Amino acid sequence: MADREIKKQKFKTVEKSTTETNSQELDKKIRIHRLKILKRILLASAVLMLIAAGFMLMLRLREYTSYEVVSETEQTDTLTAGFLAFRGGVIKYSNDGATYTNASEELVWNQTFEMQDTLVDECEDYVVFAEKGGNHVYILNSQKLQGSFETTMEIVAVRVANQGTVAILMEKDQTSYIRLYDKEGKNLAGGQIGVENAGYPLDIALSNDAIKMAVTMLDINEGNIKSMIAFYNFGSVGQNEIDHMVGTYSYSNMVIPQIDFISNDRMIAFGDSKVLIFEGTQKPTVSKEIDLQTEMKSVFYNQNYFGLVNNNEDKNNTRHMEIYDTKGGHVLSKDFALDYDTIEFLANNEICIRNEKECQIYNTYGVKHFSYTYDTPLFKVLSGRSSRDYTFVLEGKIEKVKLK
Repeated sequence: MADREIKKQKFKTVEKSTTETNSQELDKKIRIHRLKILKRILLASAVLMLIAAGFMLMLRLREYTSYEVVSETEQTDTLTAGFLAFRGGVIKYSNDGATYTNASEELVWNQTFEMQDTLVDECEDYVVFAEKGGNHVYILNSQKLQGSFETTMEIVAVRVANQGTVAILMEKDQTSYIRLYDKEGKNLAGGQIGVENAGYPLDIALSNDAIKMAVTMLDINEGNIKSMIAFYNFGSVGQNEIDHMVGTYSYSNMVIPQIDFISNDRMIAFGDSKVLIFEGTQKPTVSKEIDLQTEMKSVFYNQNYFGLVNNNEDKNNTRHMEIYDTKGGHVLSKDFALDYDTIEFLANNEICIRNEKECQIYNTYGVKHFSYTYDTPLFKVLSGRSSRDYTFVLEGKIEKVKLK
């Protein structure tokens, strides 16, 4: 009986060992199979990534010279109207009013007004219309009219923030004033502009959150030119300062006609000899200065880049363009020969250079993406959802097109 138990135990031991070996071999085969599948997946993913990268590179390097019209809308007043890209759609405005058509070509609102000289500004979901030299202000968003009111002084310039708050530069009896209003027309803050002998205001800028504002002023005293930029803070920091002013910067022998906040904490000032970049959450300070070696014909910018074009044509009849990011980092140098009327960034960050009959579009790599000569006067170019979709505002019509 004992011998049988010993033999039985030995038999069981051998059987267990064999089972473990078979199980290990099976696990090994499964691991090898899974590894093969993983390698195939990774290889397929790499191939797809290379194909996608190649396709994107092809789109970046390809130049389109024609297009097909996807849809066309007749317009009777394109010659006197202005056009603005807004929330994927188009705002058309004139002295008689404004309309907004969304990306699906649906009319969202039609706002009537009467203005002799229409000022317009937009920030994210809000747009403001005001009458230069007049008193009327209209504030709208992507849904409808949010508020309208009249000022007590003549309007010189207007800026809107992302919640509908507006800053308005006004004049009365040759004295300049600044007012901050909410979208219902309630006066939030303001007063006489600048400090004593600060000069004549040229432009104003308002941060997206309406907390910070800046004014650029020009002072000409006995033939000497001086510009000053004053910063205001309407938050808790500015409450402890006289007239909410939190800083001033003075520049001799320089004119600074244009300033703008391109984010809550960054403002760009375009002078005739320097571009100044200011940064700061409460009290902005200069973070970058770019010296201009030649006179500028054009400056243009959006939320991501700004561009400079010199005013001198070289012996090859070309102009020179420099593109920077909004921190002042150099992005692109490019020469082009088109005798243009307008140069601007499109919503997709492409650079559109055009006159009444010709259009060239470059990407920020310096590659010409599109060029075309039109039979009908061209007034505006808007980028679409893809790299081939655009809207052309021509005399008498608006065309949605696809490049080919």
